[in-house]
Amino acid sequence: MPAIVVENIVKTFRAGHVRALDGVSLTLASGEAVGIIGPNGAGKTTLFGCLLGFLRPDSGHITIDGLAPDDLAIRAVTGYLPERLVMDRWMTGLDFLAYHHALARLPDASRTSDCVGALDKVGLEREAGTQSIKSYSRGMLQRLGLAQALIGEPRLIFLDEPISGVDPTGVLLFRKLLAEQRARGATLLVNSHQLDEVERLCDRVVYVEKGRVAAMETQAAGATAARALRVRFANAAPPSRSAIEAAAREAGAELHDVTPPDARFRVADDASATRLLAALLAHGQQVVEVVPEEGRLERLFAGAPRGAQP
Repeated sequence: MPAIVVENIVKTFRAGHVRALDGVSLTLASGEAVGIIGPNGAGKTTLFGCLLGFLRPDSGHITIDGLAPDDLAIRAVTGYLPERLVMDRWMTGLDFLAYHHALARLPDASRTSDCVGALDKVGLEREAGTQSIKSYSRGMLQRLGLAQALIGEPRLIFLDEPISGVDPTGVLLFRKLLAEQRARGATLLVNSHQLDEVERLCDRVVYVEKGRVAAMETQAAGATAARALRVRFANAAPPSRSAIEAAAREAGAELHDVTPPDARFRVADDASATRLLAALLAHGQQVVEVVPEEGRLERLFAGAPRGAQP
């Protein structure tokens, strides 16, 4: 059964003069991780607001587990990390978590241990839990926000720019935590401009443009996309241009240029990339690194051919 069903929703502002969402339809399966990407002003945050029951569409329908988004039964199993963190800054971190623990109607007896455990999980020192939120850095606020969103292990998790302001160590931690949520079967919806993180985390990606779902990508679809690759060869063994050209022909790849220790290619898909690597090695070239010059999702912003329409 689908966890979330969005049917042809329209949302306007300024007495109908601004059409933020224009007939959006979308279905999320239970346990699926879906990314929402698109340019600024595309309608992503408005879509989140409608899914969370903060905004009411002008027309169309949204159901979550067969209920309205603002149904209390849905609110009870939903975790939300907003893009703009607005917290009661006079509270301590532990006070803030305890307050949301109580709002979620979780057991009083486990409140303190659950909140301390939530701080530990997101990498906040226990000392930070006793400090007022007004003393927190941007990254600390983001960690606290994620801790709050995950309290009670919600089945539905909405994350709006989850790694904004987070340092590299925090990004790795957030990545691990969200993978754990997926592993336990939570349904994730992620709005982010961090395309590499969206690609890494999500089963499917929805590209929103001018209030419409303009394209949809799955990991499998991404494997069939053409892209540029940069191949780096060992400094101790300069690459042979003739060998590289022969390998490219055999693999059906296009050689763009060779600038030792690198060479740039265009491949049709993942299978072509694999053939290219095998051919280079067969021709005695010492490959040390192969990286895409653009992510699979970047071409959506660049106007390249898109995946299947929803």
